[in-house]
Amino acid sequence: MYDVVIIGGGVTGSCIARELSRYELSVCLLDKEEDVASGTSKANSAIVHAGYDAKPGSLQARLNVEGNRLMEDWCAELDVPFKRMGSLVLAFNDEDMRELDNLMRQGEANGVPGLRIIGKDELHAMEPYVADNAIAGLYAPTGGIVCPYELTIAAAENAVVNGAEVKLGRMVKGIRRTEAGFDVETSQEVVSARYVVDAAGVYADDIAAMIGDDSFKVKPRKGEYCILDKAKGYLARHVIFQPPTAMGKGVLVTPTVDGNILVGPNAHDIDDKEDTATTAAGLSEVLSTARKSVPAVSERDVITSFAGLRAVSGSDFVIKPSDVDNRFIIVGGICSPGLTSAPAIARMVAGLLRQAGLEASLKADFNPIRKDIPRFREMSDEERQKLIADDSAFGRIICRCETVTEGEIINAIKRPIPALTLDAIKRRARAGMGRCQSGFCMPRVMEILARETGIPADEITKKGGPSRVLVGPLNKGVAYDDRA
Repeated sequence: MYDVVIIGGGVTGSCIARELSRYELSVCLLDKEEDVASGTSKANSAIVHAGYDAKPGSLQARLNVEGNRLMEDWCAELDVPFKRMGSLVLAFNDEDMRELDNLMRQGEANGVPGLRIIGKDELHAMEPYVADNAIAGLYAPTGGIVCPYELTIAAAENAVVNGAEVKLGRMVKGIRRTEAGFDVETSQEVVSARYVVDAAGVYADDIAAMIGDDSFKVKPRKGEYCILDKAKGYLARHVIFQPPTAMGKGVLVTPTVDGNILVGPNAHDIDDKEDTATTAAGLSEVLSTARKSVPAVSERDVITSFAGLRAVSGSDFVIKPSDVDNRFIIVGGICSPGLTSAPAIARMVAGLLRQAGLEASLKADFNPIRKDIPRFREMSDEERQKLIADDSAFGRIICRCETVTEGEIINAIKRPIPALTLDAIKRRARAGMGRCQSGFCMPRVMEILARETGIPADEITKKGGPSRVLVGPLNKGVAYDDRA
């Protein structure tokens, strides 16, 4: 029996696992997918929000500002790219100016440092490619960007190194309350724990219902995104927002930590918790709305698109012990600013578990440091030569678009949470993230994955489950008619 089982391997669940691994506890993280960061945490805006748009006094406001403050140290310890370049909310008319004033007052009430409203000249000096009719901006210097799936993977890896277990491909089928705690029935086994943390994203309400708690409902809100080629990385230097609406923070234009431009999302409430399909109409909406901020955004520069689901439950996060059983901690409705808040949510959940009776002392040997895969693309020539001298696999480029080496792919496969699918390797090493989107490197990545793991090539999947890339070898001895 574990002390704590965490259901959900997104950024929230993984950060909770890392936080709990600081203590003398047995911790297990469960996820239904074949890798962590396979849901919303791989498909969001990647923004570290400053905290000016959350309602003062709300959990979102408090945890956003605290998470923003913690993020730099967490990313430094976990070797995760993080850039605090600041954010801007644009104003185009007098009504927007009143909204900037409101946001600034909210931000000051929430304790956001350094907020100020800048005029047109300063705005266009800071962002030369914003629309000419943008007349002002709310500047938040503490805003920034992070890679959401890298943070998730790093936190989960660090938790494993510090003694936590991660069990993937375990869909939770039911939960039975016992005198000692809970029996969590999964698609592969029953996992018992004294305490359960429900961090299941858009399924958090369904998981809570398994113990009879129907105190909240989660509504999926779909958002579609486009990623522009790195050649257009000059279009934005800061995170650029338009004034928020009732549906969220709106379509933004932002750099990514890897040098692309990210555009999106739109926002549409849906019923299907698995619907992450993009649509022509939705992507057109995203691009046309983004051009209001940065007119040079063009569909010709899009290298890929995707959609993610936000877990919306009312106007605030739902983080509390269940009224049915206080040993069951609900972490639901974690929509924006959930990524920013994740380190602070993790601390809050650890506190709620202690209040519920979980006793644990801090580990004397907790290791907060996690080193990422060497990033060959970011190294100097001297650093590259040294790396190749130590391991010749780093001298063989597999993904030309992103300059990813065989050594990086092997490293991804041999991490504390091994990358065993093409998407898992892509998220860790960036093989396939570039302009051709795996068009050239996929066969070579598959060869390496098969060689290093023993997985037959025709059983390798894109993301687990039925997503096989190959269906089997070509029949031998087939005659081809050159006249055809």
